[in-house]
Amino acid sequence: MRQIPEDSPLPSRLELSDFLASVEKRAFKQALFAVRNEESALDIVQDAMMKLAEKYGDKPLEELPMLFQRILQNVIRDFYRRQKVRSMWTTLLSAFSGPEEEEHDPLEVIESADSDHKSESPHAQLEQQQTLNAIETEIEKLPPRQREAFLMRYWEEMDIAETAAAMGCSEGSVKTHCSRATHTLAAALAAKGITL
Repeated sequence: MRQIPEDSPLPSRLELSDFLASVEKRAFKQALFAVRNEESALDIVQDAMMKLAEKYGDKPLEELPMLFQRILQNVIRDFYRRQKVRSMWTTLLSAFSGPEEEEHDPLEVIESADSDHKSESPHAQLEQQQTLNAIETEIEKLPPRQREAFLMRYWEEMDIAETAAAMGCSEGSVKTHCSRATHTLAAALAAKGITL
């Protein structure tokens, strides 16, 4: 985990507002993946933002991303507790190409493909968009903890230690959740004829 220097400046109201504005859209999508209801997802994001501002507005700016992720995930869990919703998913085994390494990023292929397709034909761009839509659909189907770990690591680009701290679990659990998520996604996409 990154050490925050003791003399880190505290965020101003404007910096806090800018930070919240910068994470709002992605946080909404994370919440929407989790609860599959736009109104509930919006409520969750607003609740998480309020809690961050009220309880942690005096923390250094560098600490806010991890704190916000932790709060967001806790609010999502609270939503499930209130709704008494339990999700049980079956995890399929498969793998993206390459060994399971700690720093192996299964989305590198997609990111490089995305930049390559910007100059390609509309048909190629449409295929790329359909692939990304299929990936989003499959991410929605992941078990909650796997989805949390996957999104934090590969979407929010948090490292393993930061993800573990935000999720309140061990680094080993983060690695396991991410590995299972990538295997599940690979198998689901392969079943649709999508190879990355």
